[in-house]
Amino acid sequence: MSRIGKKPVVLPAGVTAEIKNDREIVVKGPKGELTQSFRPEVGLKLSDDGKEILVEQLYDTRVANAMHGLTRALVQNMVIGVSQGYEKKLEIFGTGYLAAVNGNVLQLRVGFANEIALPIPEGLTVKCPDQTHVVVSGCDKQMVGQFAANARAVKKAEPYLGKGIKYEGEVIRRKESKAAGKK
Repeated sequence: MSRIGKKPVVLPAGVTAEIKNDREIVVKGPKGELTQSFRPEVGLKLSDDGKEILVEQLYDTRVANAMHGLTRALVQNMVIGVSQGYEKKLEIFGTGYLAAVNGNVLQLRVGFANEIALPIPEGLTVKCPDQTHVVVSGCDKQMVGQFAANARAVKKAEPYLGKGIKYEGEVIRRKESKAAGKK
């Protein structure tokens, strides 16, 4: 049995959960609504007072043991997402490099001959407080992380000059150029 899977998921005030067909859960809160279906190796139960979600392992197999902790972690992420939300911040470095949101498209100018346009998925909010910062937020942790990773993958920060897109707080290991060794 998983130690993480044994812990109940506590629902904060303003968040409700509904379990359908013993394998599908719908979590609603102030930030939105998320639905997820799970594997048959685990079962989901709502406590009698409706303030906790319990995840139980139905079989004693290796896969069921792995799914027990994973399912509990995914349910916890859903609860946090609909109550607080998730956010990723990106920074853009480089002369002439900039970002802008135009409708539901993130436009990036990062040193290529053309402008890169990334369509913003439904359920995400993308803001550019200034031209060198991008803030991706939403209630689905996976969707927020995936869109931020896709935007970063357009032009990752390179190690020589540090030009490109990086996460806020990410440390880029810098390398010496060839000219630095000759003196």
